[in-house]
Amino acid sequence: MNQKNSLGLNKCFLDLDNPFELFQRWFEEAKKKEINDPNALALGTANKEGIPSVRMVLLKGHSEKGFVFYTNLNSQKGNEIKENPNATMCFHWKSLLRQIRIVGTLKQVDDQTADEYYNSRAYDSRIGAWASKQSSILQNRDELLDALENYKKKYNDKDNVPRPSHWSGWNLTPSTIEFWLDGDNRIHERLKYSLDKNGSWTKSLLSP
Repeated sequence: MNQKNSLGLNKCFLDLDNPFELFQRWFEEAKKKEINDPNALALGTANKEGIPSVRMVLLKGHSEKGFVFYTNLNSQKGNEIKENPNATMCFHWKSLLRQIRIVGTLKQVDDQTADEYYNSRAYDSRIGAWASKQSSILQNRDELLDALENYKKKYNDKDNVPRPSHWSGWNLTPSTIEFWLDGDNRIHERLKYSLDKNGSWTKSLLSP
């Protein structure tokens, strides 16, 4: 039985021209096998001086338009994105021995999309979006706990907590998507999709 695709890679790479289809296949497998947070990804951003920073966030939506996460727009990453919309994502699924690396540009989602996701969150998470001045310095932990209690009093109707204007989502529109599979003796398998000037995806094999 042939265990390779047409490029000589493991059959898990399939033979798809559309990287979003391959992402969906791998993501579905990760949801079945990854123990914790298969939608976790490392998000890399940089400020206007080019100084990078990276943190883990959760993927909350994806389509052929891109990959979406949510955050406080005034956080460190929010401010960096405003200065420099170029960013990268990396999914690592240890259970599958696979990675996906995505490079592209970020754009804020529309208000309707942000509202729909915000209203799907648990009450305490919606209150937290109001109370936490993400990335700012706390004088002490009680400062945050007091803010949480104050906003719970202000928005005591759990079905009616408006979305803060400073909290929304970002959509990363990819220019490249790389799929990586662990190989013996570090001879990994890598397949890169790149968007050309005509808006079509081209495939390249990369050396490990």
